[in-house]
Amino acid sequence: MCGIAGAYRTTDTVRIEQMLDRLTHRGPDGQGVVATDTGVLGHTRLAIIDLEGGRQPMEHDGALICFNGEIYNYRILRDRYLRDQTLETDSDTEVLLRLYRTLGPGFVNLLEGMFAFAILDGDDLFLARDPIGIKPLYLAQRDHTLLFASEIKALALQADQVTTFPPGTWYHSRFGSHAYYEFAQGWPRNGVFETVEQAKNAIRAVLRSAVHKRLLADVPVGVSLSGGLDSSIIALLACAELDHIETFAVGMEGSEDLEAARRMAQYLGTRHYEYVYTRAEMEAVLPDVIYYLESADPALVRSAVPNYFLARLASERVKVILTGEGADELYAGYDYMRALTTPEDLHRELEIAIRELHRTNLQRADRMFMAFGVEGRVPFLDVESIALALSLPPEWKLAAPGEPTKMLLREAFASDLPESIVQRPKQKFSAGAGSMYELARVAEERFDDQTFARERQRLMQRWNYRLPNKEALYYLDTLRAVLPERLIMPEMGMSRSL
Repeated sequence: MCGIAGAYRTTDTVRIEQMLDRLTHRGPDGQGVVATDTGVLGHTRLAIIDLEGGRQPMEHDGALICFNGEIYNYRILRDRYLRDQTLETDSDTEVLLRLYRTLGPGFVNLLEGMFAFAILDGDDLFLARDPIGIKPLYLAQRDHTLLFASEIKALALQADQVTTFPPGTWYHSRFGSHAYYEFAQGWPRNGVFETVEQAKNAIRAVLRSAVHKRLLADVPVGVSLSGGLDSSIIALLACAELDHIETFAVGMEGSEDLEAARRMAQYLGTRHYEYVYTRAEMEAVLPDVIYYLESADPALVRSAVPNYFLARLASERVKVILTGEGADELYAGYDYMRALTTPEDLHRELEIAIRELHRTNLQRADRMFMAFGVEGRVPFLDVESIALALSLPPEWKLAAPGEPTKMLLREAFASDLPESIVQRPKQKFSAGAGSMYELARVAEERFDDQTFARERQRLMQRWNYRLPNKEALYYLDTLRAVLPERLIMPEMGMSRSL
């Protein structure tokens, strides 16, 4: 996990150094800038694999790469496709570069992991991003130069407009853009599972495999444990793989998450750490939260605040942390989904929610953890896990009146988890942490009705954005202090559940 920045059709290293200055939080373990005849690549490194040999940008046979992310199957790919080559490191970065030179752009289809990377090879530029956009990548154009970076703020001084590089896509300067991944394969396949019990067995197996892959690291690994179903499943499966695991929880005094996380940590026997924060601390850190988040979406900011405290806490002990992101989108965990009463409507909504993750919850998770040099990993969003979940009949995910959402997932792990965890209702991160409405109260005190009405009208006319409440204005006003509106509004994701 790192930060990358680069430019194509220029040799100006000063510009890339300026961009990297805004990404140093993503890579505290090293920094490098290398120019070729056709471009410049820059990199800030968070060392996770091959701590000594994985420095970047990395060169092989005249080609240069900068890479952000992790490739979980890189050793399998190395042994299968590069067995006749002598590699200089044990890093996934070198494997990526050599696979590109050996197999061409199509090698991206072989990768299991989360990634955004750039390769300069002679006159050619190659860019790629992981299937659902766990790792960020943004583009900008300045004169005849193409610029790219891990965060919008790195491009803010370089361009007037920024666009998101699409997930599941690669780009080659000679061949153009190619979408290599599409999770929505139409209506769920009939006959994959004859019974719900078969599906539950498959869910357990695919998640066990997903967690196993994401424990790959040469540094300590922890788990974000809110005491909810999703994070408890990840902690359970990680504990089955490792002798010792560290878990982390945050919340306000008396929050439900803290108590539930303590019970789950005791059940699993983890080394558990927690942090209790106050409303005053929330207000104090909000400018930093929004600076790193690069969004003013109310639901996203609310969950980013506890995520910020969690990342800060975890950074004191680990460099890699597993989270429960994605389970709600795969198994219909949000309360608003209860209103979707037909299988067709529910399945359609799940597809949309998954497709938007790279601009909502995945953006929040990446930015908050990287603000403290921690790599967040998301087992539920393994491509096999996504494929399985979307192949299941959506009627199995419909919540019956009076029962919790995600019953299929709950029942899959009911025999392995405490009853109190299995039956605990879904809560948003900010609600479980006890801080969901605190900043909304601050916003009500800060803005009068006239100011809100004026800004709401202006934003609708300028950006076709309907400002939902004073809380959103509070966050947007804070973000505008560090990024211009022209860079914020076109790329800002909107959470589907407030």
